[in-house]
Amino acid sequence: MCHIINYEQRKRGLINQLASKLPEGMLVDAAWLNAQGYSTQLQHQYVKSGWLEQPTRSVFRRPRGVLSWQQVVISLQTILNYSPLIVGGRTALELQGYAHYLSQSTTVVHLYGPKPPPGWVQKLPLQVKFVYHNDRRLFKNEPVTKGVNSVKWNIDKGEALDVTSFRGGDITELTWGQWDWPLTLSTPERAIFELLDELPNRETFEQVDALFGGLANLRPDRLQKLLKDCASVKVKRLFFYFSDRHKHAWLKRLKKEDIDLGSGKRMLVKGGVLDPTYHITVPGDLNGVR
Repeated sequence: MCHIINYEQRKRGLINQLASKLPEGMLVDAAWLNAQGYSTQLQHQYVKSGWLEQPTRSVFRRPRGVLSWQQVVISLQTILNYSPLIVGGRTALELQGYAHYLSQSTTVVHLYGPKPPPGWVQKLPLQVKFVYHNDRRLFKNEPVTKGVNSVKWNIDKGEALDVTSFRGGDITELTWGQWDWPLTLSTPERAIFELLDELPNRETFEQVDALFGGLANLRPDRLQKLLKDCASVKVKRLFFYFSDRHKHAWLKRLKKEDIDLGSGKRMLVKGGVLDPTYHITVPGDLNGVR
């Protein structure tokens, strides 16, 4: 009898530990559970009993409503520690209020980081597609600085933990969900560079031009830092091309002479018009200055 009681106590203890480490709705994989001491057999038992659900193979969550892409990304950024992996580009701009300039609903979530998310992310039953971008191709340096909090999940205490050593002026956080989970994403300044990198194949000049019209409040110090760090001549030339068209006040505070814009011409649009200042081809109906 004593053995039975001890076994039941141990079972309850393991469940309570997992409840504190894995918040409802969040995702972990089998490797994470194994590392926490939950065997494959236990994982199957929890699924069979309904305490865990399995949205795809080797991926588990505590049931809570319909799975959302935000839960997936927050789980990667916090519990599974796939950082730095941030929401960027078009998605970051949409989340920060620029969706009305980008005529498209969120069917694609753009993720940026030095390594891609795990393959099971694409197999989840979601209405959105995750697109990964290697941000080391766009930016020369790892933009890790002190000063901006990044909330991590403390699996031992089962609570959020502030860490002040994540990406400085290039990232920001939005709270999401009932418990104000931190969703880490690019600032509008960084997201603009990420969006420009998608021209002309996956974004349109017309939408980017409309978007630039609403960027009056960008911070010039952050823009200058990103311009110096940007490894893409195409992106830097496009940035100044659209900035000249819209003449926002922050443009006067940028030191263009400090930025390497490369040499030679860049053909971005077949049959387009060559912009004489930045030597890039642009659509004919955008040629000239507003």
